[in-house]
Amino acid sequence: MMDTIPTEFDVLDERFAAVNGDDRVERLHTGTRWAEGPVYFPAGRFLVWSDIPNDRMLRWDETTGVVGTFRQPAGYSNGNTLDREGRMITCEHGNRRVTRTEHDGSITVIADRWQGRRFNSPNDAVVRSDGSIWFTDPPYGILSDYEGHAAEQEIDGCHVYRADPVTGEVRVVADDFVRPNGLAFSPDESLLYIADTRARHLRVFDVREDGSLAGGKVFAEGTESDNYDGIRLDHTGRVWTAAGKAVLCYDPDGTLIGRLRLPEFTANLVFGGPKRNRLFITASTSLYSLMTSVTGALPVWAAR
Repeated sequence: MMDTIPTEFDVLDERFAAVNGDDRVERLHTGTRWAEGPVYFPAGRFLVWSDIPNDRMLRWDETTGVVGTFRQPAGYSNGNTLDREGRMITCEHGNRRVTRTEHDGSITVIADRWQGRRFNSPNDAVVRSDGSIWFTDPPYGILSDYEGHAAEQEIDGCHVYRADPVTGEVRVVADDFVRPNGLAFSPDESLLYIADTRARHLRVFDVREDGSLAGGKVFAEGTESDNYDGIRLDHTGRVWTAAGKAVLCYDPDGTLIGRLRLPEFTANLVFGGPKRNRLFITASTSLYSLMTSVTGALPVWAAR
């Protein structure tokens, strides 16, 4: 049964003062071991998310509030997103690959190797308007059997990759991360934000026309409790990220302007609902939701 907790917004800068919403946060479901990867399906009005250690994906129906199993086993899935055709892109820790779930439910492998070597454990993904799939590859799924299968690391390092939508070619776009994690494009796709959990900072890159990256300066630095994870942007270009027991909000200039406190460690988030103004948050054992005055950034291909 759904319950609620008081909404706790910390206004750290006057630019966050206009952000508000319901005075209570809904806990839509609890009982996971480590909730991750929320993705909202507008056509069906439902949300799918990962419960990594339990090797399952769950589905919450917005019209009925019913939660059920979407897929089990699920390859110890982590991050999920949608492509421009509404198909789900999934990072699978256990199978060390990135896949696409077709409309008929079948699964297509997008990438499982780079230069013949298996990935560590793809973590999170985002799709650009040209159809390319960008994903991070830290080793969390091979460090033990808790979030995947204990195994040796075949690739030297933890990189960020781009899979070409036409040729299927996979190339490294950033190779100087310790533990790359969440990532998100700016609304116009000119910038790519990437979290480095171990380094406790967010970085921002310029996206070139040829699909390569430039720059990579530190956009924001956190405290010892700010283990940056999933990232999403709203329609104004503000950056929202899961970090510790909160969701942090940054102005495009890198200033931390606000915080939404939660009772559990947050992992990821997504804007959904018919108006994209419902913030869904996966945090430890639970899925949370808050109707807000903020609208999630519309993908470039949807805005055309």
